[in-house]
Amino acid sequence: MASSEDITTSLRDRTSFNAAGIVLLALATMTAGWFFLDGLDALLLAWQTPEYSHGPLIPVLSALMFLRELKQYPTPDGPVTDRWPGVAVIALAFTLGALGKLAQVDDIVAYSTIVWVGGIILVTMGWSRGWHFWPSVLHLVYMLPLPATLYYKVSIWLQMVSSEIGVGILKLLSVPVFLEGNIIDLGVMRLHVAEACSGLRYLFPIMSFSYIFAVLYRGPKWHKAVLLLAAVPITVLMNSVRIATAGIIANVYGIEWLEGFTHFFEGWVIFLICIVLMFALARLMLLFHPGRPTLGDALDLETSGLLAQAGRIRLVRPSAAMAAAVVLGLAALGAWQMVPQDRGQPVARSAFALFPTRLGDWQQRGPEERLSPEIAKALGADDYRQVTMVRDAATPWVGLFMAFYQDQSKGGVHSPEICLPSSGWEIAKLERVDIAPRLGAEGQFLLNRAIIQKGEARMMVYYWFQQGDRRVAWDLAAKFYLLADGIRSGQTDGGMVRLTTPMGPEESEESAEARLLEMTRAVIAPLPKFIPEG
Repeated sequence: MASSEDITTSLRDRTSFNAAGIVLLALATMTAGWFFLDGLDALLLAWQTPEYSHGPLIPVLSALMFLRELKQYPTPDGPVTDRWPGVAVIALAFTLGALGKLAQVDDIVAYSTIVWVGGIILVTMGWSRGWHFWPSVLHLVYMLPLPATLYYKVSIWLQMVSSEIGVGILKLLSVPVFLEGNIIDLGVMRLHVAEACSGLRYLFPIMSFSYIFAVLYRGPKWHKAVLLLAAVPITVLMNSVRIATAGIIANVYGIEWLEGFTHFFEGWVIFLICIVLMFALARLMLLFHPGRPTLGDALDLETSGLLAQAGRIRLVRPSAAMAAAVVLGLAALGAWQMVPQDRGQPVARSAFALFPTRLGDWQQRGPEERLSPEIAKALGADDYRQVTMVRDAATPWVGLFMAFYQDQSKGGVHSPEICLPSSGWEIAKLERVDIAPRLGAEGQFLLNRAIIQKGEARMMVYYWFQQGDRRVAWDLAAKFYLLADGIRSGQTDGGMVRLTTPMGPEESEESAEARLLEMTRAVIAPLPKFIPEG
């Protein structure tokens, strides 16, 4: 049996200030912060956009969630023996961060920072207690921007769904309205879908709120799942109502009333209404709960003692695992200093302005076409070329569009799968095909072949992504190769080629494709000078 002196010593050890532990934790944090600095800079830039302006609140809310959970886990009596899994997680974080830095994709570095936070909690508290804090660590994901390709796919799809519902509501109310691609025609005025759907910019903070709401909710797990997933349909529904209301106002009161309404409902009004709907949904589900608790009883909003829990940082004990976390940080910083700084230099290429105006039997018609400033800004290319090629009066034209990016790590190529529907064209058919046999080429030549239509008009489209010496059909595969090339050599350049041709009312697909095949064969000969393959 332990003596009273032993018990007193143990209690003193549990409640006394540990300078060595604090120093080790501070050193581990500083070395990691310096290594992940690129990712943190990317966060600061993302937080300046409307979609992610809620970002600075996320670490604060995650910290509060952590402190709430910490009350359930008092300082242990004896030594913590299961800290080393946390060291493995920290090593994984530095590995992922290094890959992100090599590829020059700062978002990967930012995500790696979250992995490091989980690892340092496991080192500090041990695996058996530390893994219980995964909800507060996972919540940090909401402060990060989505990868650009995924963001554009999700946002365009949600915008179109929201617009379809809003226009449907207006039609039910007999308000004259027409939706064509990304244009909502109200008769008295025309709205771009992106403008009409600006309320969707609050989707990400609403998703963050629904996550916290589900964590604090004390009820069946399926209730939590519904609350967690409800953010997207609630936001889309509210934005649809916003679009319908704007249409009614423009139709009844005139467009001069619409500007004030739009500014009012672009702000936090939509966010607050969505939050109210979230509470209403929780209250509705509680009606089917056996105990019929009130909403106040169902939400764990206890916040007392958080300051005292924060003070427990002074009790962090020094350990070999914590020292290993410091060593890993110093090793990562040292290794990064050995990486050559001249990786990823701009590739030598010719400007598209020098691209041949005659390709075989095809001749450029008229001057090069320039995009509008808004579209050019969204494209974000370092160089592009858009021209119409003609052969003779009897042959339909072929449109040629090429874009080049010196650095795709901050965004890069936008897939026509996103651009075409938003410009009013419906993709009736899309398939990935290998045209190498028909070109008489060796290996593979994968590209996307699409049939698009707008009303009675039809066109056939070829497009592919040029990533180094690879011709890639899938945009996500292009991003994977971008990451691989960035890690291997630091090169993050690339481009995209798109060919389009109109299809006559009775024209077969084979006839239209023959023109695109002929143009493809003519384009790929000079293309490496303008989109380098090395």
